[in-house]
This record gives sequence, C-alpha cells and structure tokens, in this order.
Amino acid sequence: MSHRTQLLKALNDYSSNYDSEKSFIKEVIDFVKDNEDCFERSNQKGHVNGSAWLISPDSKKTLLTHHKKLNRWLQLGGHSDGDNNILNVALKEAEEESGIADINPVKTEIFDIDVHDIPENKKKGEPKHKHYDIRFLLQAENEDFIISDESNDLKWVTLQELDEMAKNGEIDEAITRMQQKWKEFLK
Repeated sequence: MSHRTQLLKALNDYSSNYDSEKSFIKEVIDFVKDNEDCFERSNQKGHVNGSAWLISPDSKKTLLTHHKKLNRWLQLGGHSDGDNNILNVALKEAEEESGIADINPVKTEIFDIDVHDIPENKKKGEPKHKHYDIRFLLQAENEDFIISDESNDLKWVTLQELDEMAKNGEIDEAITRMQQKWKEFLK
C-alpha cells in the first residue's frame, strides 16, 4: 500500500463542488485501494494518469491538444507508467506533449479528477479500459510549443474561445468543468 499512500492521502483531502466530479473521487479511491498495480498500463481494468491544466505565463490562456488517437481537444497528460508521484507525471507529460521545458505547478494539490472510458485498441491488444485521471494546475514560463507525434494540433485558447468550443461541441464536460475552476482561480 505504501506506494499508493501519497495519492490516497491527496484523494482523501480533495473535495469538489461539482456534482459531475464528486462520484469520481470515490471511484478513484476505490480503484487505487483495490489495485496494487493502479499505476501500470498492464492493469487491463484501467490505470491512473496524470494531466495538466496548463496555463500561459499571463494566466489568460490554456494549452489544449487535439489528441491523435481520440480525435478531440483535451488537456495535456498521460500514463503514469509505474510512477506513483502523479504531479511529476503531469509535469513530465505536459513537457513531453508541449515541448515547453519550463513548466511549474501553480499549486501542488489536485485541481480536477475525471474517470473516462478508453476504447479498445486492437492494434496494441488493449481492451476497453478506464483512465483514472488526476489533474493539476500548471503554468508555462513561455508559450513556444512544439507539436508532438501524439497530437494533431496544439493551441492556446482563452476563456472566451473555450466557450465557443463548448457551443460547437469541440470539448467535453470535463474540459468545461476545468474552465470553470480556472475562472474561479483567476478571481
């Protein structure tokens, strides 16, 4: 249990005002408690991921990726691959997916939690599974990104542009929830 203790403490300390997120907290806690291999892709039920709500140096934009495999706009993030320090996973994934070397946590506490289904990948022999996504608020020291091979595109977007993307169905409810949290943070 010791390699899961840090995450379980952070999850138990976390609370949300969003009904859409509240059920995820218990689901993630139960998954982490019940699965010693929760940080490994080899767990075919699912695995813990680290993600970043990455904001610009002036805090006026967030960086989204148009994910190649899932073909939709998402926050940066990815697999833990055995690393039980999920904040470090979020930082590493944000850097790898954006090419921005100078990224720092705005705060070290969890920013958002989401659980979502990942479709079967027959090429890789992966069954449908869940991603238990732990998200952190991070800030880039510059806006000069490089599009990685995991993305169709990257773009910095403002709060207003996120509203338009939501109206057009380009982003899902989890992105909209993080947008609301970002608005609250900026106040």
